Order: sequence, then structure tokens, then C-alpha cells
Amino acid sequence: MLMENLLRSKEYWNLIEIGVVLAPPNTIVEQRKLADESKLQDHKVKNYFFQAIDCSIMETIIAHDTAKDIWDSMRIKYQGSTKVKRAQLQALRREFEVFAMK
Repeated sequence: MLMENLLRSKEYWNLIEIGVVLAPPNTIVEQRKLADESKLQDHKVKNYFFQAIDCSIMETIIAHDTAKDIWDSMRIKYQGSTKVKRAQLQALRREFEVFAMK
């Protein structure tokens, strides 16, 4: 949530939602300029991620090419699917019940 807020305040959130704008092979100067600007913004967002993320996690995200790829991989890894959340909740309930019996 904090990183999302930072990226929104810096007006970089569209890179996470849409991704980097790539210029087609035969583009005009203005299109190439927009694509270069998008790549620069992507590098800035990746830099924010690298500064905020712990070194132990860095190895898992360093291979991703864009900020959107990094964000998506982190969201999947740490948010988890509904099934994973249910399984974790059931495990915690069992642990609590065992603890309560003691």
C-alpha cells in the first residue's frame, strides 16, 4: 500500500497498470521520444523497488525486465490466491485450537 501510494503521488502508477510503452520499429521522432520517456520512468520505478525491497528478496525480482513484471510477481508471491489464504487460515485455526487445549 505504501509503495502504491508513492507511485501514485509521483504519477508512475500507470506503468504498473499498463506497462512500458514500446515504440514500433518505424516510428516518428515523437513516438520514439514518448517510448524513451516511458522507459526512463520504468527505470525510476524499478529503482524505487530496489531501494525498498530487502536484499533476500532482491534475487527473486532482479531478473524481471519491467516495473510491472516486478509488481505482478510480488503481488502473486505475497498476496497469494484465495486457496492459499484459506489453507493458511485453517492451519492457524488448528494451531490455535491445539494451543487452547494446553
